[in-house]
Amino acid sequence: MEIILKEDVVGLGYKNDIVNVKPGYGRNYLIPFGKGVIASESAKKQLAEELKQKAVKLAKIKADAEALAEKLNAVSLTISTKVSSTGVIYGSVNSLQIADELKKLGFDIDRKIIVVKDVKSVGEHVATIKLHKEVAAQVPFTVVAEGGEAPVAAPAEEPAPAVEAAPAEEE
Repeated sequence: MEIILKEDVVGLGYKNDIVNVKPGYGRNYLIPFGKGVIASESAKKQLAEELKQKAVKLAKIKADAEALAEKLNAVSLTISTKVSSTGVIYGSVNSLQIADELKKLGFDIDRKIIVVKDVKSVGEHVATIKLHKEVAAQVPFTVVAEGGEAPVAAPAEEPAPAVEAAPAEEE
């Protein structure tokens, strides 16, 4: 008995496969539980048409993802965050902050498809955006301190006023 599977069946086949099974297995398990239908000529024609339409839809989705990936590869982001005096970020930069920066630029990207390694320092980093199972975009971003560049542990300018005060001591 030929059956067209409507969902994946372990040990038998995948969705939309045409498989040969024993009549009892088909009539008593696969068909009643909605896991398959009898593979008649009309059902085979309908399956072929569905697969054709699905292939066209998947090709369009992949083409859209590739076009978006090209646009995203040209984008460079700057993310400002609170930084300690040694240049270490309080917390970390995550996919939510990258999604917000992309939204400001007009890209509506779900944060769940953005992959970012642990970012806990100021500098250049790269985020991967998985747009499709075969298409991913690399978006470079720079992490800077809020209000400008990363603070550097340098001597303060307090000794300079002390030099100016020295001539004032002469009376």
